[in-house]
Amino acid sequence: MLGFLKNPVVVTAEINMNLLALTVMGLISRLRGLSYPRAVVFDEVYYGQFVSLYMKRIFFVDDSGPPFGHMLLALGGYLGGFDGNFLWNRIGAEYSMNVPVWSLRLLPALAGALCVPLAYQILVEMHFSHCAALGAALLILLENSLITQSRFMLLESILIFFILLAVLSYLKFYNSQSYSSFSGSWWFWLLLTGVACSCAFGVKYMGLFTYMLLLVIAGLHFWHMIGDQNLSNVSLMCHFLARGLALIIIPVTMYLSFFYVHLALLYRSGPHDQIMTSAFQASLEGGLARITQGQPLEVAYGSQITLRNVLGKPMQCWLHSHRNTYPIRYENGRGSSHQQQVTCYPFKDVNNWWIVKDPGMQQLVVSNPPRPVRHGQIVQLVHGITTRYLNTHDVAAPLSPHSQEVSCYIDYNISMPAQNLWRVEIVNRESDTDVWKTILSEVRFVHVNTSAVLKVSGFIGASLPEWGYRQLEVVGEKLSKGYHQSMVWNVEEHRYGKSQEQKEREVELHSPTQMDISKNLSFMAKFAELQWKILTLKNEDTEHKYSSSALDWITMDTNIAYWLHPTSGAQIHLIGNVLTWASANVATLVYMCLSLWYLVRRRRRIYDIPEDAWQLWVSAGGICVGGWAVNYLPFFLMEKTLFLYHYLPALTFQILLIPIVLQHLSNHLCRSLLPKSMFSALIVAWFSSVYLVYCTFSPVTYGEPSLSVAELKDLRWKDSWNILIRKR
Repeated sequence: MLGFLKNPVVVTAEINMNLLALTVMGLISRLRGLSYPRAVVFDEVYYGQFVSLYMKRIFFVDDSGPPFGHMLLALGGYLGGFDGNFLWNRIGAEYSMNVPVWSLRLLPALAGALCVPLAYQILVEMHFSHCAALGAALLILLENSLITQSRFMLLESILIFFILLAVLSYLKFYNSQSYSSFSGSWWFWLLLTGVACSCAFGVKYMGLFTYMLLLVIAGLHFWHMIGDQNLSNVSLMCHFLARGLALIIIPVTMYLSFFYVHLALLYRSGPHDQIMTSAFQASLEGGLARITQGQPLEVAYGSQITLRNVLGKPMQCWLHSHRNTYPIRYENGRGSSHQQQVTCYPFKDVNNWWIVKDPGMQQLVVSNPPRPVRHGQIVQLVHGITTRYLNTHDVAAPLSPHSQEVSCYIDYNISMPAQNLWRVEIVNRESDTDVWKTILSEVRFVHVNTSAVLKVSGFIGASLPEWGYRQLEVVGEKLSKGYHQSMVWNVEEHRYGKSQEQKEREVELHSPTQMDISKNLSFMAKFAELQWKILTLKNEDTEHKYSSSALDWITMDTNIAYWLHPTSGAQIHLIGNVLTWASANVATLVYMCLSLWYLVRRRRRIYDIPEDAWQLWVSAGGICVGGWAVNYLPFFLMEKTLFLYHYLPALTFQILLIPIVLQHLSNHLCRSLLPKSMFSALIVAWFSSVYLVYCTFSPVTYGEPSLSVAELKDLRWKDSWNILIRKR
């Protein structure tokens, strides 16, 4: 019974020493001296702010992309015990002792280090030689720009890691399909492909391009499977459903989960939540939630309300009036009604309060029981402090002469009667009998007499002159079939009016509300709003000293100074290995020219290389050239400030192509021993030169040792490079 103990238990493991050595070298190149410099380096000043907000659980919106990458950076801060207390206001600022610099930079550095073995495995899975795979990994290892970008609290190395992981996972899945469909390893690599893709575009939307490329490749592979007569219809359907689950459903689900965790972590109000709707703001702890907690839900006749414009551009603002009137005559000679001004004011103020009045009754208080206002009903809006009625008429607005002036009516005993009836239209209603609700309802006010709609002027608002205190213009716009968010308003603060006397009512308008009604948004509603803000919110793009065009990247005609030591000549630059960049461009050009040559010759029924070599050549180009194209060409269509680091994902695919082209040339163009030997010698000499260039630029890659003025000038290989020379 115990006979099995007679022999020792033996565990056998295969270790790929190439892979192990590359991983170790990658870790050393990215992790050594990671805390140096102990100062804010370039975009750390940008991402660090978000890390601090995560630590303090304060809500923010970043229009640069989804939250997953920010959460990974924040994870580094959390593991290092960062409390979020640091003022991220200046590049080069010294970190205080409470900032765990090594932990904050750890995850990007690990991601950059793991890109080295991933490059090796990708070429192996594409069925190229281990020598070619080793060459690709070493080129990634010795690429100065990738090293620089991965050693700081930045996102590009994390993005590239997930992109390469997605490519490798798909290749392993595809290769396992021929012998073990639906096995454990088959499912593992297929599911990992979907997970890696979702992580890639969860870090930055640039990852979406590689995801789409893999979807196209997977679609082409499945199209070929359809023609396989050995597969039954049931088997094909199972393959289709498995791919749909792993490559579509899982990425979408994970993408939603990133936002779910993001919103769960950031539950406190902060400066960024002001661009969100009132309903979103009310769901956050503090801020508007503190103000609006306990408000009545249903707007009734006699309600006292503030009306916030839904657009929120160029800033959030509330419908406002004050005792000042429009000038009798404007500077351009046009006349006005000289009525009381109505504006959109970007700050909370007692003059933002309005009373919803029933046109058929005189009372300005809520009856018992309250009579809620429904979609399509007519109301009058009475300014709470001045008790004048919101009015519009056929008089040109001050800044928008094609729109109607909006005012609070003053009776001057002239032939200009009041026109103060407004129809309430609930834009997001579920039925035509919906009740107007606090925060939740988005409404338009349509003028009964002229059919004009109350709106903030222009697409992004127009500020009035000094006589209007630079507040935003409000106009009456003729009703059209569609509507813009500038025409839509929601009730933000709300109370049931109880005081009929004006003096008592003014006191009431200054007091907080205390009724308890919950207005929590669902996750999907918050996700949809936040996603829309991320996609549409555009910060004003200003010309940056180190911004560049996409054309500058191919030949690396630009660089970025990341950090400069305050006293010595030590500095860090984003500069690539010049020889590697040039070789990558040559490899891409050679691949395209050879592919065109082969296609033309094959059209003439001339086959220069075997069919299996041709299929290998095409599939490698689909991944490497395709990966370069989808990660580079879209930048020509983007209207945003561009930097050299945006090119790094595309460059990574180009670098993978170099050993592929070299192996192809060696195998199919160097047919005898002598040319092969000469070609191998040239490759060794070229690779030695790549290493020498890496060593030459290492001082500005790692920031040490400090270089003299003469040495810095020697590094300026291109006149367009901005190497910082300190004046003495």
